[in-house]
Amino acid sequence: MAYWQKGTWLIVGVIIAIIIIIVIVVPVEVTKANRYPNYSKLQYSLADEYSGSTFFDNFDYFIGYDPAQGFVHYVPREQATSLNLTYASETTAVLRVDTSVGPGSEPDASTGRFSVRVESKRQYDNGLFIFDVKHTPYGCGTWPALWLVDPSNWPDHGEIDVMEAVNQATDGNQMTLHTTKGCSMGGVKRKMVGSSLQGSCYNGTNNNAGCGVDGPTDSFGEGYNAADGGIVAMEWRDQGIRMWQFGRNAVPADITSKQPDPSTWGEAAADFPNTDCNIASHFRNQSIIANIDLCGQYAGGVYAQSGCPSNCTDYVANNPTAFENAFWEFGAFEIYQAK
Repeated sequence: MAYWQKGTWLIVGVIIAIIIIIVIVVPVEVTKANRYPNYSKLQYSLADEYSGSTFFDNFDYFIGYDPAQGFVHYVPREQATSLNLTYASETTAVLRVDTSVGPGSEPDASTGRFSVRVESKRQYDNGLFIFDVKHTPYGCGTWPALWLVDPSNWPDHGEIDVMEAVNQATDGNQMTLHTTKGCSMGGVKRKMVGSSLQGSCYNGTNNNAGCGVDGPTDSFGEGYNAADGGIVAMEWRDQGIRMWQFGRNAVPADITSKQPDPSTWGEAAADFPNTDCNIASHFRNQSIIANIDLCGQYAGGVYAQSGCPSNCTDYVANNPTAFENAFWEFGAFEIYQAK
């Protein structure tokens, strides 16, 4: 061995390094890939309910231009009421895009169409969120979302997108997390029926696509609405964040009886375990937000591939009747906390 050439020692060193990787690193990665959090049963009790004619009393109205460069003017509650953009009864609450302002109006929609974004006055750090969603907005140029975020501390406090779609919503519902560095769903064990889109949740990768999961085509838009919508549930705890979608005729009895037990619901539509993401440190102080954006970073970015006419901003500005289906209709929002 004393007479080996330097090249021989180099080869030996490379071989030893490979052996170390195989012996140490590979088992660690395999172990991580097979690790899964213990979603043990929790006892939940109802903490908040947003429902009835006072539904919108639980929210503040965001006012002004859209932070995501959308082609909208978000209006205050008084204007939303006068334009019939938000209204509620004992059984339903509606949030919609303006359909009255056209090319001949004064003012017109050449700098953006009137819309609404509401943010819950209360903020949350965990819980089980049950959303009764009767109708989802869709149509060329639309970008609706039902989500949770701390608007004053994004992305530091994370973002949880429960329902989101763009344009005609033909791809179904997209459920996504957006975070700072150190949160990934790539290569970890997940138990879900949805299709993973991206592994990294870090907002600085993939143009802030987040770690999204696609639902079936009838989980948003025309097909979802034709079936009278359903219940969307999101459980947020230190072990992970999970989301389910139940059709109107398949809502678990424990939800209807206000004794929800996610441990009985089977595989989630989307599963974001804490295997490679510290949920407690990446998500906190979140408000519930419902809005309908138009064009913007997402809907505008894929508008040309969506089969929609003209360009996004021209279409939105000049076709008010195109937004007759661009409305959310909600039943109750129920927020449960573990005892």
